[in-house]
Amino acid sequence: MLAGGGVAGIAWETGFLLGLQEAEPTAAKRLLDADLLIGTSAGSAVAAQISSGVPLDQLYARQIAEDTHELAPRIEIDDLMESFEGMDGGSLIDGLRAVGKQAVSADTVSEEVRRAVIAHRLPSHDWPDRRLEITAIDVVTGERVLFDRHSGVSLVDAVAASCAVPVVWPPVTVGTRRFMDGGIGSRANVDAATDVDAVVMLSPAPAPGLSPFGGSLADELDEHPGRTMGVYADDASVAAFGRNPLDPGRRAPSAAAGRDQGRRQAAEVAEFLAIAG
Repeated sequence: MLAGGGVAGIAWETGFLLGLQEAEPTAAKRLLDADLLIGTSAGSAVAAQISSGVPLDQLYARQIAEDTHELAPRIEIDDLMESFEGMDGGSLIDGLRAVGKQAVSADTVSEEVRRAVIAHRLPSHDWPDRRLEITAIDVVTGERVLFDRHSGVSLVDAVAASCAVPVVWPPVTVGTRRFMDGGIGSRANVDAATDVDAVVMLSPAPAPGLSPFGGSLADELDEHPGRTMGVYADDASVAAFGRNPLDPGRRAPSAAAGRDQGRRQAAEVAEFLAIAG
């Protein structure tokens, strides 16, 4: 499971996996070949990238390159989170619907401009022939959806929807519905992994991985019936993200920090996978 965390999060997760591969190649291969990949927000881009067949070192090189098609956001993440406070209305679904209203009315770049950014992110625009699920939220109903290769939605649109940070980027139109960032309700949507015995979650956020409307990824992992391991950004990685992980300028330092952390935690991941079977 690959969680959300802005463009810095994409870089960090990519770096972590490369560092893991360098230190424990067998463990890295097991993760990359997992029976199920679930990507949320930034994690949806990483899930699509690593399932494209492009080697990790090449994906990493894309993250540290000076040239980028990413757009600079007009708002910092802390200000965005503050704007969501008090919107829950007593339930998560009410909060998501309230955020959806803000997302639809916000002044952002066009869907076409944003879609082009996502298209440049993905080495392949075709769904892989494996289980890859991408989360998004219906802006009207607050319903979480899981897009896969059987959904009739292009991979670019699915990732764009999952990465459509409300107020920052436009919701994505799919048929008669519009969708926003899959990480608004939960950074990783651990409960979507309903039929697996073991879960490894990468989250570019400090433990316990607090979600916008309460709860945490640590709680979600505790509630999963299988064996679970949560990998969270360490202090050095959080520092690399800076004040705004949506800032494209944080990609290179975040990728490097993730790579270092991946090397340091490689033995721990390998041990978990060995026990998980």
